[in-house]
Amino acid sequence: MNNQYSLLKKLTEAFGPSGNEETITAIIQDEIKNYVDEIKVDKMGNLIAIKKGTGAKVMIASHMDEIGIIVTGIDDNGFLRFANIGGVSPYISLGQRVQFANGTIGIVGMQHLDDIKKLKLEKMYIDIGAKDKQEAMNKVSIGDVACFYRSFTSLDNYITAKALDDRIGCYVAIETIKNIKNSPNELYFVFTVQEELGARGAKTASFGINPDLGIAVDVTATGDTPKSKHMAVKLDEGPAIKIKDHSLLAHPTVKNLMIDAAKNNQIPYQLEILEFGGTDSGTIHTTRAGVPSGVLSIPCRYIHSPSEMVSKKDVENAILLLTKILEKDIIL
Repeated sequence: MNNQYSLLKKLTEAFGPSGNEETITAIIQDEIKNYVDEIKVDKMGNLIAIKKGTGAKVMIASHMDEIGIIVTGIDDNGFLRFANIGGVSPYISLGQRVQFANGTIGIVGMQHLDDIKKLKLEKMYIDIGAKDKQEAMNKVSIGDVACFYRSFTSLDNYITAKALDDRIGCYVAIETIKNIKNSPNELYFVFTVQEELGARGAKTASFGINPDLGIAVDVTATGDTPKSKHMAVKLDEGPAIKIKDHSLLAHPTVKNLMIDAAKNNQIPYQLEILEFGGTDSGTIHTTRAGVPSGVLSIPCRYIHSPSEMVSKKDVENAILLLTKILEKDIIL
């Protein structure tokens, strides 16, 4: 595998459901410590890395967490009942493997159903190979969490892995930190927690930082697969500049700043209208008296599955575009 993506492999394969981001924090902190002026972890667990400057205070948010499940009960035969952490689909989860923090692996199964359309998480269970309740309890406890268990794979021009939502945003932010030599702005790179539960980390971090401008770096859906829901975003066409999603109308100043940077540097880009979902910018823009905010999105197929997919070309152009945006003297 190309060493260029060895960091992304490490990030995506690591364990980090919402509220359990410590492993990801350690990986990122070790990677960026020599490229920033200050680094800290706040009370919520957000990792905040600062590149000092005298200009606008800019917050760049990428979330470290991934969707997962939480054990709610263990039956007499050793099967685990569970609930979701974030947007977990019962249909996508069925037959998948999950991994707990201690390395225990389980398979997601379901009760017998005459109509698969009635499949819900409460009709499902996790089989960890235990013969009874006591053996299962030696491996896991009620309240333990797990994430999908799947390896990073390079598919020539594409990448597929679990947790690209949003470890790919973290990767873009990390590589941008390394690329920026001089910026007139005060840059706060925030690797946030609990985005999948309502952008909780970004909410507290933005209140503490009180930025002049906010940019989330996250994935967005595409409309380029067979008979997909219409959406004017495709893999390989460049990073997407968000106009709207369920949580945000991008501020014109931020949107135009991003578009101008792409045009001035001949970087391909797409315009994104997402009719569902949201990002950290959804909470950043309503912080205190309000923060002009936008989103730089990486097009991604199969979001919230164990096999999310992005284009290497889009990732590289996202890094370039974010670098050019932040190197510019931002005047609000």
